[in-house]
Amino acid sequence: MAEGIEGQAVEAEGGDHREISVAEFFEKNKHLLGFENAQKSIITVVKEAVDNSLDACEEEEILPEIQVLIDDIGDEKCRVEIRDNAMGLDRETIPKVFGKLLYGSKFHKLQQSRGQQGIGISASAMYAQLTTGEPVTVWSKQKGEPCHKFIVRIDTENNEPEILEDEVVDPEGDEFPAKKDYYFDHGTTIEMDIEAKYTKGHHSVRNYLKHTAIMNPYARIVLREPSGNKIEYPRVSKELPKKPKEIKPHPHGVELGVLMRMIENTDSRTVSSFLQNEFTRVGKTSAENICEEADIDTGRRPNTMSKDEIETLLNAAQEVDLQSPPTDCLSPIGEDLVEKGLQKELNPDHIFSVTRKPTVYKGNPFQVEVGLAYGGDIQEEGSFDELRYANKVPLLYKKSACVTTKAIENVSWNRYNISQTGNRPQGPLYVLVHIASVWVPFTSEGKEAIANYDPIRKEMKLALQEVGRKLGKELKREERRRVQEKKKRKLTSYAKEMAPAIASLAEGGSEEDMEDKIQQLVEADYNPEQL
Repeated sequence: MAEGIEGQAVEAEGGDHREISVAEFFEKNKHLLGFENAQKSIITVVKEAVDNSLDACEEEEILPEIQVLIDDIGDEKCRVEIRDNAMGLDRETIPKVFGKLLYGSKFHKLQQSRGQQGIGISASAMYAQLTTGEPVTVWSKQKGEPCHKFIVRIDTENNEPEILEDEVVDPEGDEFPAKKDYYFDHGTTIEMDIEAKYTKGHHSVRNYLKHTAIMNPYARIVLREPSGNKIEYPRVSKELPKKPKEIKPHPHGVELGVLMRMIENTDSRTVSSFLQNEFTRVGKTSAENICEEADIDTGRRPNTMSKDEIETLLNAAQEVDLQSPPTDCLSPIGEDLVEKGLQKELNPDHIFSVTRKPTVYKGNPFQVEVGLAYGGDIQEEGSFDELRYANKVPLLYKKSACVTTKAIENVSWNRYNISQTGNRPQGPLYVLVHIASVWVPFTSEGKEAIANYDPIRKEMKLALQEVGRKLGKELKREERRRVQEKKKRKLTSYAKEMAPAIASLAEGGSEEDMEDKIQQLVEADYNPEQL
């Protein structure tokens, strides 16, 4: 009897278990994606849409035009509309992009891009659906093609799009929500109602777009706030960063489980050809050296290897000296664009920047860029601030947990004539730090901070020190100028009193001539151009 009851209990317990979809998981854990509260959620929605727009424009080498239109619809709810001039999406792709989590084109590509996971914009649509009960509306037009309008919900139990409306519309007609001012011949517009609190300050849509404009000075971004106030972040360069290329994985950056899956799915007939075909920087000689180190026949079929043999092969690949992976998968913006971005949004007195050479961490290339902006309009704010970026995307939250902050705190700023309190610089100073990588080690799914890995922190510190020396040298030169100008003013003030006595001693020449000569001597001795 007891045995029968126990069996029934096990069966009942097993009956409570069921598979959940990724959409269901994030629906119940939306805070993991940045939807923690009404204030932060509107920034997350705008961020995900703008990031997609910038990536899409750069992919097609189009100078980005982006409009962010926000309306207050009451009860801490906002209608958010984002438009871009990218190439648009085809009819089959639209519902999947906005109605299916983990659907995207970037997850399996090793190349720098803002988005990687295929979660962002569909998660925003899910958040809208969850908080207001409203679906997302999408208009997308490709050049020379009709404009498609979709109204899409997410079936969270199955993580599939539920199409409520699918029609062709006139992008210049009344059905299109934007005014004629915002019409593009091609591009995508999304509109969603969300629970949101529009605020100003550091954690705001306005500040996020300002930071975005600094790192993307080739984009024109327009924000219309709920009050109707319109803010434009103008384009100051028509130069786009170089387009990143996709690369294959490097043996030094692959883990055992990934290697086992690659072997299971490969079409290569030998271990040697597998290594050469599936990895970058592995040629015939390198493949032979790896196989020799692992004591595995180069002509053996990959799918006949056991787990232990695959692990031995992986360890051998770590031991063999291989070339570093190519770095054309990265797309830094470069020193010139860093300085243009800082100049247009901050208007400082001094700007210096450096783009470090690419380096590799765990087989993945990355590159660090740093810019310093000092004085000028920042003087009015009077305090230090840091601008953190990963693949050109601003990071506004979790500053203390980010490797960028750790790197800044590891620099002795007083060496560069910058005042310092504790381990942080002070004064009218903005520090910009950007990491460009095919794999950014974020601390969470919300992509708000970068993990504190030693090689990354070291590169950032070296870049900060390099650009710090440039600024320190200029500040020292500026201080000398101030000292010399002060001496010059003192000597000049004595010129009128000294001129009569010198003229009398010289027994000739007017007092005016003597005064002019004294002024000339002062100018010659304290010429700032000679400092």
